[in-house]
Amino acid sequence: MNVTHLECGLCGTRHEAHRLHNLCTACGKPLLVRYDLERAKMFLKKESLPGRRPDMWRYREMLPLERDDNIVSLGEGWTPLLRAVRLGRRVGVPDLFIKDESQNPTQSFKARGMAAAVSMAKELGVKKLAVPSAGNAAGALAAYAARAGLKSYIFMPRDTPRANVVECQQTGAHVTLMDGLITDCGAEVGRRKEKEGWFDVSTLKEPYRIEGKKTLGYELAEQMEWRLPDVIIYPTGGGTGLIGMWKAFDEMQQLGWIGSKRPRMVTVQAEGCAPIVRAFEQGNRFADEFPNAATTASGLRVPKAIGDFLILDALRASGGTAVAVSDEELIEAVHDIGAVEGLFCAPEGAACLPALRKLVESGEVNKHERVVLFNTGSGVKYMEAFTADHTN
Repeated sequence: MNVTHLECGLCGTRHEAHRLHNLCTACGKPLLVRYDLERAKMFLKKESLPGRRPDMWRYREMLPLERDDNIVSLGEGWTPLLRAVRLGRRVGVPDLFIKDESQNPTQSFKARGMAAAVSMAKELGVKKLAVPSAGNAAGALAAYAARAGLKSYIFMPRDTPRANVVECQQTGAHVTLMDGLITDCGAEVGRRKEKEGWFDVSTLKEPYRIEGKKTLGYELAEQMEWRLPDVIIYPTGGGTGLIGMWKAFDEMQQLGWIGSKRPRMVTVQAEGCAPIVRAFEQGNRFADEFPNAATTASGLRVPKAIGDFLILDALRASGGTAVAVSDEELIEAVHDIGAVEGLFCAPEGAACLPALRKLVESGEVNKHERVVLFNTGSGVKYMEAFTADHTN
């Protein structure tokens, strides 16, 4: 609709819009969608948003589809931003909020990205989609592919939570379980995609999942009446949501909706798989693959993120940081949040709470700041994580 071109996030090489693309043809890094923001301003005005559809497509002019009839939707987006009063008092940050992405279709934030990616795949004539996944992305692809009448081929580590596997099977996907990690699954997709005729929708290996995820940033700004929080704490595996929000903030500034002030972006990872935390602490722009990655929070078990430099750039540009928490801390946090606020968070989302506690203790977050934690999914999908040793 308003797309002008695609641009490499690293080298800036320009790629033609409305064509099938995976990574940059020059350097192999992720592509970002660019828009004619002056044209978008003519049709998209923040004053008109309250009258629009209550899902992520309310920001239609800043999403990449050409034709509305190619939108593949299950009602994703416009999830609640909940004030966490009691939890805030306990951690010493009274102005605390939780953006609850578990209320999306397929019960996670992955619905946003896959809605955009599958819609674009439909528009561009793709018939078969493939993805490696640690769980929730697989469920989202299976559901949206089924909704679009497309075939999906999903590769997951054998120890992926059972709920994710069953979800994919029951929504018509071709599911393959593999020994190893998500990187091994990704390598299998890479080996077979040309021969099998699959289009690879891996995290940041196509340019449109990030466009769905960036609506997190648009929604957050709108729900906070265009005053962004001081701190955003975000669980980071592949990092598409964090990168997407950072992109959205820049777009909104150019649209004239917000000023130049940005939240401090905080990445949270598990101690057993913390490549971004390690790279941040070492001052590196790129993150080495994390050896022997292991964590109960399956969505955080991403030993190598192709968008690592985009995550790290956003952290540093915002004055933010990166924090690692233990599996014990994040599982305990599921109960802490649930017992105080009534939200059954995914372990990844719950990891934001111990990260916040560490930041308060170190003085990096103070009691006068407005803080948003992101719960990226529902704890219902992680029953294996809540063993007798962890539950109360």
